[in-house]
Amino acid sequence: MASPQRPSVSSKEPTDDQESYNRYKDLISTLPTQRWGPCGDDLHQHHGFWFPPFPLEGLMAAQDHFVARPTDVILVTFPKSGTTWLKALTFATINRNRADVAEPNHPLSMLKLNPHECVPLISFLYNDGRLPDLDSLHGPRLFAEHAPFSLLPESVLGSGCRIVYLCRDPKDNLVSLWHYMLAQARARGLAQYHSFDEVFELFCSGISMGGPMWDHVLDYWRESLRRPERVMFMKYEQLKGDTGGCLKRLAEFIGCPFSEEEEREGKVEEIVEMCSFERLSELEVNKNGRIGIGSTEIENKDFFRKGVVGDWNRHLTAEMAERLDRITEEKFRGSGLKFEKAPLENWYGH
Repeated sequence: MASPQRPSVSSKEPTDDQESYNRYKDLISTLPTQRWGPCGDDLHQHHGFWFPPFPLEGLMAAQDHFVARPTDVILVTFPKSGTTWLKALTFATINRNRADVAEPNHPLSMLKLNPHECVPLISFLYNDGRLPDLDSLHGPRLFAEHAPFSLLPESVLGSGCRIVYLCRDPKDNLVSLWHYMLAQARARGLAQYHSFDEVFELFCSGISMGGPMWDHVLDYWRESLRRPERVMFMKYEQLKGDTGGCLKRLAEFIGCPFSEEEEREGKVEEIVEMCSFERLSELEVNKNGRIGIGSTEIENKDFFRKGVVGDWNRHLTAEMAERLDRITEEKFRGSGLKFEKAPLENWYGH
């Protein structure tokens, strides 16, 4: 994946790299497998979580080779929890004082690049069959990841770098994940393998890309309670309801707080507007561009479907919504973490 963070980054010559990647492939081939999603992709269960082979291979390589710095910022999400928006907001915030518009990390890069090109996933950087050389990147380095907390590279856990975690109501998350996988199926010219009802059943049993979702979320929630100086936990619904307030807290957490002068000058509102769903989705790059994910090219517009809270009520039946709410309540019981239950009195579902 191209990235403005990587203008001078080249991969090391493949010496022992291929041997390592062959080992990862061999290990993946021994893992439990489940077909999932409209494409019928294979998911592999690794340490209790389900992964497609493409990012899992990169994650294994990153676990062995990625060296985190104390100044690194890692954005983590369960897939389709608001990743694109979080990347845009953080990238623009952390780079807001760069003066040279020709510089790759200038926030206006987002007018020409998709946010996923601005903030690469660590597991994707390590997934091209050879180890990337990230030493030349200037700090603070900004990366993203979908891995559960327990499977982050050991250097991330021990470096003192900061982790920002964003989660989303499981009902909206499932619907967004379904539409994204449909886009992948279209891009690959595949006929539909699983129906939405079948994917719903698998999701409820914990089988989905990155799942079980509840375990993924709880790991980061508990870590944010244990070490709030290291892990910032946010909900997509909170970010939608008070974007400016959440952005100010995020900026302070990652070590680049907005000054009083910046706030008076409207810098927070400027970034919120520049990174809004409406603004980003109307950019030429996001209407017509494409981005490579593994062997598939996804249209950038597929990362900008609706971005609203509560769209699940147009896709889930009342029984489905109630079941997901019940599972969520059971999984989170005693943790202090909650999501709003389905408002069934205003039902639009089928």
